[in-house]
Amino acid sequence: MIKAIIVDDEEKSRVTLKNLVALYCPNVVILELCDSVNAALLAIEKETPDLVFLDIEMPFHNGFTLLEKIKDPTFEVIFTTAYDHYAIKAIKFSAMDYLLKPIDSDELKNAVSKIETKANASTKTLPDFELLLSNLKVKGNNAKVAVPTFEGLQMISVSEIIKCTADESYTHIALTNNTKITVSRILKEYEELLSDFNFLRVHNSCLINLIHVSKYIKGDGGYVVMVDGSSVEVSRRKKNELISKLSMVQL
Repeated sequence: MIKAIIVDDEEKSRVTLKNLVALYCPNVVILELCDSVNAALLAIEKETPDLVFLDIEMPFHNGFTLLEKIKDPTFEVIFTTAYDHYAIKAIKFSAMDYLLKPIDSDELKNAVSKIETKANASTKTLPDFELLLSNLKVKGNNAKVAVPTFEGLQMISVSEIIKCTADESYTHIALTNNTKITVSRILKEYEELLSDFNFLRVHNSCLINLIHVSKYIKGDGGYVVMVDGSSVEVSRRKKNELISKLSMVQL
């Protein structure tokens, strides 16, 4: 069983989530409902939960304040929020899950299923709260992303990524230190994750970091040469968008 607590300042939200968990997540037992960060800190110390459902927006202290106060976390977190705001990007970068209110039962089951899978794994990796809190404060290519590898999670700076290349259900990530990371996620996930960071999907199978383009060679769609010397074909329908964005990026 997964021991969990719910942290949300709204009673209706706490009760609704508790009922949803009871209906759709039989392996999760809710130990306490907390209406504030201070109440949550006491519950965490008392119950040592495996999982915390944590609301982002709360008066006085938000959900991230709770994480700042935990020195050595031993639990997973699923964030809950009524807003699709800036914090969601940081949460995704840190390889954590979130649920938008009103909470969908299928999304809840999917998020809890990931926690169960990690709990049953031979090698357990806890979320990197420091990475999350750091990414909430930085902008642009200074952000770091948690990339799931076969060994666990590897933290890499967005600025180190040259390109991401699709390989069926895998994605190969080429870095500026001449290494390559292979992850079991499709390219579209990284296209969405990196869309605000000077990345452009120039072809069905390749997403490039525009700050690492050395030159663009004209053609039907043409192609770009990256800083590592590799060439990437540009689809005809992406040509104009690429040229427009390159003119705005300092290469």
